Amino acid sequence: MTISPESATTPLLSVRSLSVEFNVPGGRFKAVDGVSFDVHAGRTLAVVGESGSGKSVTSQAIMRLTDYSVGHITHGQVLFQSPSSGALDLTAAKDDTLRRIRGNEIAMIFQEPMTSLNPVFTIGNQIAEALILHQGMSPAQARAQTLVLLQKVRLPDAERLADSYPHSLSGGMRQRVMIAMALSCQPSLLIADEPTTALDVTIQAQILNIIRELQRDLNTAVIFITHDMGVVAQMADDVVVMWRGRQVEQGPVEQIFRNPQHPYTRALLSAVPKLGSMQGQPLPQRTPLIVLDGDTPREVGTTQVQDTVDAATTLLSVDKLTTRFDVGHSLLGRVTHRVHAVEQVSLEIHPGETLALVGESGSGKSTIGKTLQQLVPASGGTVRFNGQDVQSLDAAGRQRIKQEIQYIFQDPFAALDPRKTIGFSIAEPIHTHRLLTSNEAVQKRLAELLRDVGLSTEHLHRYPHELSGGQRQRVCIARALACNPQLIIADESVSALDVSIQAQIIDLLMELQARLKLSYLFITHDMAVVEKISHRVAVMYLGQIVEIGSRQDIFENPQHPYTKKLLAAVPIAEPGRTIDARLVEGEIPSPVRKVGNEPAILRFRDVAPGHRVALVAPA
Repeated sequence: MTISPESATTPLLSVRSLSVEFNVPGGRFKAVDGVSFDVHAGRTLAVVGESGSGKSVTSQAIMRLTDYSVGHITHGQVLFQSPSSGALDLTAAKDDTLRRIRGNEIAMIFQEPMTSLNPVFTIGNQIAEALILHQGMSPAQARAQTLVLLQKVRLPDAERLADSYPHSLSGGMRQRVMIAMALSCQPSLLIADEPTTALDVTIQAQILNIIRELQRDLNTAVIFITHDMGVVAQMADDVVVMWRGRQVEQGPVEQIFRNPQHPYTRALLSAVPKLGSMQGQPLPQRTPLIVLDGDTPREVGTTQVQDTVDAATTLLSVDKLTTRFDVGHSLLGRVTHRVHAVEQVSLEIHPGETLALVGESGSGKSTIGKTLQQLVPASGGTVRFNGQDVQSLDAAGRQRIKQEIQYIFQDPFAALDPRKTIGFSIAEPIHTHRLLTSNEAVQKRLAELLRDVGLSTEHLHRYPHELSGGQRQRVCIARALACNPQLIIADESVSALDVSIQAQIIDLLMELQARLKLSYLFITHDMAVVEKISHRVAVMYLGQIVEIGSRQDIFENPQHPYTKKLLAAVPIAEPGRTIDARLVEGEIPSPVRKVGNEPAILRFRDVAPGHRVALVAPA
């Protein structure tokens, strides 16, 4: 259906009263209910909300991708000013029209590039395919343009990367390939669906800079879908806030941040940890949360300084810990290459203390956690827990250490057995370590654990898929607490959660620490969360610590260039602030080295008591 073009001020895209339903067991589910907004050329509209709010379904409905997932547009219009076909209502467009528009005039960047790229074709072939299909280029022309696009998104050695397969690229590189592919036909509208959610902060900053620059050069309209309010403040001109499938607030980005009207918008903004908000505070601090009780905002919790550290004793002492993995072998079976994941790392954790281990993917922080939990064997160094050398313990002693050190993984859905009930999963470590014998005692303990993490006994008989992401993470925390541990290793345990759920989990961890005197090794790349929860911070780069000190030392007086780079890359939930692109350039070098080519071990200087910084960056 063609609509007569209006004036030059006509929006590129107008969504009017859009409703989308899905066929589900037992009836139909309305995922989007009456959403309306406009997108103008050269401007960015951010659609924000938490999981289940309907923001991704809205973006898929614009391109009619919901037609392929038992979804139906039941009401509304999607009016698009097509450069080739004039004004169209995409909800009534024919399949051949949609095929011409998808990828050519409206392009989409999906959240997970590894599932969006075909693993059996090279990067170059996948980008060239769109150019040949939509632009009518010859294979040679498409190849030349592919190299130009890869250079435009700042991928080094474009010729080599064009002949590489997706699995050989890092997450940030794959996402840049997706951007190159989406922009290959110079679309009028780019839809970016959570394109930076799973990326490190420096890679995220690079991706956002690339999208902004390309938008400026091509006058592209952008719909940016996210739950990260810092990214919204940095990228958006206009904002649409969605909640439970409905549009609850809309306006310019400055108005949304400075004068939010809807209770959900206020709750969303209050949950965002803001870098710099703890300035001048020597200790982390719990603060009240705003939660919605129906449609009414309600403040829960209290302000409490997290003064829980017993500095007189040491719970965990790590001295020159080294962990390497053999990855290359000759024809005769000799090792030729190793991953130097952790190189001579030394650190301490005191009772009641949270030590944050920060750095980008590949820095070795998760390997340290897994080595401490005995999931990965150490190649060298010593680990002492409560004064005992873990390596010298017998099997029974090591099993006891596994009980006293517990692990919370990043993905709670992958960490829980989908075939077992929640009650079984939480009770399993109690049975494994023989902490309780009678069934009555176990059930009583399960009820206590669920109450501790804010769940009820009715969840005992549910399965993981029947819980939300936040509830599943609470179950994983309850399972870790079941062993009465002294140290919990939380490996990116809040990075994949919505901001309000993340705030609740952080508050829960701090409350449990104050009550049970727990110690945490908090592994993350989110510096804003680190500032809120940690007592001390260790910054890792290429398997070594480059700076360590109190939370106040690291955030208010960073010394190492890499620490400054991490802090500079964090998007602040304050419109008008920009990131200095010069500080976030470059990729982390590979930790893989030939046998015999050992990395240089860093030397440190003392900046202040407890604050140490490496003299040089690792080679």
